[in-house]
Parts: sequence; structure tokens; C-alpha cells
Amino acid sequence: MTPQEMYVCMIVREFPAQALLRLRPDLQAQPCVVLQGEPPLQTVVSLNTQARLLGLRAGMTRVEAETFPGVVLLQRSPAAEAATRAVLLECAGNFSPRVEERSEPAAFLCGIDIAGTQSLFGPPEMLTRSLRQRVRALGLQARLTASRNFETAVCLAKGLPLHRSLQIAADGEEAAALTPLPLSVLSLTDAQAETFSLWGIRTLGMLAALPERELIARVGQQGQRLRRLASGTLPHLFQPAEMPFLLEEHAELDQPLENLESLLFGVSVMLEQLILRARARVLALAAVTITLQLESGAPHCRTVRPAQAANEKQLWLKLLHLDLEAHPPAAAITAVTLRAEPGSPRQVQLGLFAPQVPEPGRLDITLARISSVVGEDNVGRAVLEDTHAPDAFRMERFRLPVRRCVPVSPRQPRASLRRLRPPERTAVTLRDGRPQHLVFREQRYAVVQAYGPWLESGNWWTEKGWKQEQWDLIARASDGALLYGCVVQERQNQWRMITLYD
Repeated sequence: MTPQEMYVCMIVREFPAQALLRLRPDLQAQPCVVLQGEPPLQTVVSLNTQARLLGLRAGMTRVEAETFPGVVLLQRSPAAEAATRAVLLECAGNFSPRVEERSEPAAFLCGIDIAGTQSLFGPPEMLTRSLRQRVRALGLQARLTASRNFETAVCLAKGLPLHRSLQIAADGEEAAALTPLPLSVLSLTDAQAETFSLWGIRTLGMLAALPERELIARVGQQGQRLRRLASGTLPHLFQPAEMPFLLEEHAELDQPLENLESLLFGVSVMLEQLILRARARVLALAAVTITLQLESGAPHCRTVRPAQAANEKQLWLKLLHLDLEAHPPAAAITAVTLRAEPGSPRQVQLGLFAPQVPEPGRLDITLARISSVVGEDNVGRAVLEDTHAPDAFRMERFRLPVRRCVPVSPRQPRASLRRLRPPERTAVTLRDGRPQHLVFREQRYAVVQAYGPWLESGNWWTEKGWKQEQWDLIARASDGALLYGCVVQERQNQWRMITLYD
């Protein structure tokens, strides 16, 4: 059976102000206004509740806003609004994959098709409360309405009074719910608004009571559409938007910042939002890239990638702190962007008698502290290079293996090799180009067997070129003791013992 239509509309009023204050909890209790335009012709485009209670209104000039005591003036940020818009669409997408955006210049508005989601999230009343709670956790205030008619839900959201945040229009009562709303929720043109004002039409109920034919004759075909909107009977072709999942937060600073401690205070709020969004999808943060926009114009990017994905804010904050201390920006900071890569959260199952293991995050912090002292290229695990060059290796960061390695025990005994680091100097006597005697650790040996020479050379075209002659020897001392080893002759005709065989 096809589920009946049901839509939820979410509106975030004063969207420019809420987008800026979402990551600024220190300013949310103060009167704040958002300015738009070039100085000195800046005007107020959005403000919070505290500023509205002081008497400020949209459209005021900057000079008029500055006359109010204690008002914080903020510049409008398209980047912050775009990031907040993506966060809201992502939040709505957690309840339904069908989301249509209907935003306005000063408000974010979207409709959500929740048909068939009752078994997952309960009735519309429960879903709207859960969605409102999720939006509040993001640092935003939203009003939500629900109706079986999409346009009815949109009109109710636009006309919802400030003291209410939820409204559900029952089936068949759409017209009654729309009756007291003002005509401003219909987004009328100036000509239509003037016509209805001359007629004395002020509410949707008064518009729905007009005769349809006479209305069309005087206003045109748009009259029929407006009347059906006012009565809650206008059908709608739902156009869902594509919502890519991108864990990113952006914040612009009021003034250039040089203090790292003050920067991390704002980064802490951004990390909290990233972790909250990742947990909503049962994910964790695998890597975090911080991009600092400097006053000089050049960006400063750093990436932190621990051994395991994690959702601990203090862990990420400490890793970013240590990394920025080791690689400080070259100029004052004007904007911050955090971008995270999602990963699977770690799952640890301990046995009843298993010993407590240390947290992986402590190892990451310890490695970061060591890296800040000795350098990043000197911390990690040694990995052999794909070359015949002696002692050629590189350092890599510690990584957890994708697959569990099962050790295979040898079936037959093998000789063990003991590498000497550093190689020890040895005196070798040749006869007919082959080792005859050697002196190693103040002991003279007669060579019994000599295998070689193994000639190795490479990188002759660079300053790090290498060339050496290698011999595997079995030698006997005067007391009968045997020596199994490997000696090399370097380009300076120096002999060194590099390996002993046990």
C-alpha cells in the first residue's frame, strides 16, 4: 500500500546571524547584528533576539546600530552561511532522503518528505521533536511544521509566531490552520500586495473566501494559484536536492589573531560540531585538516591523522595543538576551516580476564610530542627501500594493519643473522684478489672458505653514489674458534664487518 503524503517544513529565521553565531557561543548571549555592504553604506540584514529586544531592526544603517549600547557588529559571511546550509540539509537528510530547499534571502527553509518513515521515527509529532532537538545540538534555532500538503507546511512555517516552534496541521484541517496567517507568507508581488490591500484582504482566510472566477478575472491565473494556496489545496511537484556528505566547518575571525590558545578555543567548538555530525551517521573522524587563512593571503594547511579513527574532542584538540606548535603559521590568522575524513569507529572487545590496554589516543599524543622535539621524519617505523643500496630505509607513520598477520613458524632450523650497527673496521689480507687472513676485534683469523665477491653499486649519477665489494667468509682462529661473517670493501679500500652469522 502506498503511504499517504506527509511533509515537514523547517525554517531557520535570521539565518545570516545564526550562521555566524553557531560557532561563537561567547557571543550568543549578547546583542549581535549582521551588516552587509561596503563602508560607510552598511545596513543591518539580520540580528538575534537580544538585539531585537533592544529595538534594533533590519534595514538600519551602521551609524544607527552603533548608537545602541553593547551591540556587537558582525560582517555577513557567505562562506559561513554556505557551510551552515550544508549542515542543515545533512541534518534533514538523516530523517528522509527526499529534501527540497526553499530558502529565502534572510531565512533557510526546506521541506522534508516523511511519507513512510513512521516505523522508523514515529508519528510526525515525535519526528519533528527529534529533528528540533538535533538542530539545537548544531547550535541553531528552527521552527517546524507538518502537513499532508507541502505548500501548507511552508506557509505555516513562515507564519508561525515567535513563541511557538512546532505546529502539526491535522488531515482535513489545513484551511483552518491557514486562516489567521497574514498574506506576507505567500511572497506576493508588489502589485498583488497593493491590490489586496485596497480590497481589505489581510489574511489567508479572507483570500480563500473570495469567489474564484471573479478573482481570476481581476488578478489573472495567479489568482487561482493564490486562492488554492490560501485554502491548503495546491498540489506540489516535489524536487529533492542532492546532499553530498562533507564534514567541513568554516569560521571567519572578527580581527587577525596571533595567539594559538585563542584560536584553539574556537577550533574546539568546530571539532565538537564535526564529531556530532559524524556520530549521527555512526562514523568517526579518521583525519582532520585545518586550513588557516593568513593575513598575508597565503593559506596554512596542516593534516592530523592518528592511528585509529576517533571521536574524542580532547584528543583531536591536543593533536592539532601539538602540530600547530611544531608548524606555526607565518602571519596572523583571519579565517579557519576544518575538514574531516570520515572513518569507521574502532571497536574493542575485551575478555573477562584480559588486561586493560592503554588508549590508542595516548600513543598518538606521545608520538606527536616526540615529533615536535626530534622532527616528523625521525618518528615512526623503519621501512626498507626498494633498492640494493646498503642500509637504505625510510620512516613511515605507524598504521594499523588492515588484515591480521598470522605468524608462520619455520619447519626447519635456519641460520640467524646478526647485523652490526655500526659496521666494525676489519683488517683483511688478500692473496690473488681473495681474502686470506683477517683481524677482527683484535683476533687474527685464517680464512677457510670465501664466497664472492658480490659487487654492488648504484646512484653513480648523484652525490650519494655507492660501490662496494662483499664477501661471505668462514674463518678460523688460532684456538680453533670459527667465525662466520660478511665483510665489505668500500670505495676507500676500507674493510668492514657488517654481519655475523650464528
